[in-house]
Amino acid sequence: MTDDVPKIPIVCPVCETRAKIPFSNVEETVTDHNERLHDGDPVAAVDPDVFDHLADQVAVDLGLLEG
Repeated sequence: MTDDVPKIPIVCPVCETRAKIPFSNVEETVTDHNERLHDGDPVAAVDPDVFDHLADQVAVDLGLLEG
């Protein structure tokens, strides 16, 4: 694996943990964590701030934030 692979922040509020996981491993890592520690409940997930940032970037790209 190379250093140029993007790492995505993952959070688990119940375990109070945070980690940065290579993009290609996010789904498997989150699923495994939730299966092992939370009986499959979707507790751990991609940090919501990532989605907020992505939504902001899309809005800028579409010109939705221009005055």
